[in-house]
Amino acid sequence: MIGVIDCGGGMRGVYTAGVYDHLIDKGLVIDYGIGVSAGAANMISYLAGQRGRTLTFFAEYTFRKEYMGLSNWLRDRNYLNLEYIYSTLTNRGGENPLDYEAFSKTKCPYFAVATDAQTGEPRYFGRESVAQDSYDILKASCALPAACRPQTVEGRYYFDGGVSAPVPYRKAFEDGCEKVAVLITRSADYVKEKQKNMRFLGWMLRKYPNIVRLLEKRHEAYNAAIAEVKELEKQGKALLVAPEDDCGVNTLTKDRGAFLRLYEKGYADGERLAAFLRGE
Repeated sequence: MIGVIDCGGGMRGVYTAGVYDHLIDKGLVIDYGIGVSAGAANMISYLAGQRGRTLTFFAEYTFRKEYMGLSNWLRDRNYLNLEYIYSTLTNRGGENPLDYEAFSKTKCPYFAVATDAQTGEPRYFGRESVAQDSYDILKASCALPAACRPQTVEGRYYFDGGVSAPVPYRKAFEDGCEKVAVLITRSADYVKEKQKNMRFLGWMLRKYPNIVRLLEKRHEAYNAAIAEVKELEKQGKALLVAPEDDCGVNTLTKDRGAFLRLYEKGYADGERLAAFLRGE
């Protein structure tokens, strides 16, 4: 069994949207998947077989004021309007609904990672936590600290999964995968730097000291995990799929041309993942 780990990356997630569309075009279905933040949303659309759906979210809906913007943050402290993205647009009757029926028929184990706002521990929500028109785990996995308020799932508050589990490949091995493919949206040589503006973030997140602690050390966790994946790659146990460059797309970028360029890189790089899944 090969596990696919999509590490997200905000708007850079348009890269893995291209990867998944390549897999759909090749008729390939993954054995096991973990999605972090935008990666969780991209992966569920892929499992539902909805080619091009995620590209539409990035290349079209991103530019709507309802989707993300300062006015949203000033109104309710949610720069990303997760309710609009994962309910208004995604539910039945929405402009671009998830094909929940198709997703529910797939057998691939699927997990969306979120970070418990109080404990700082990762929570791996399985497909049993998803229901028709109930996509709270996606909201939780994508709730960027300070940019968004924590999201509620099953009575607890959660932030973005990348805070506690930036590259959660170990769970895939624990669950029985023999190999893993790790999808990242920075170049393979990117070295994450220490989080800036920690004083401001510490004030913004003063109710959640464990989240602040994780943000201070997140660069160390990410860099160490990527180094581990590269070592596993040398051993034939992993594949790291990454763009040669991110086309200038950052976590909250709004640039349609850059989105399309990064999507095309993902589509082309999707063949590397396809070959890995085929055992080539």
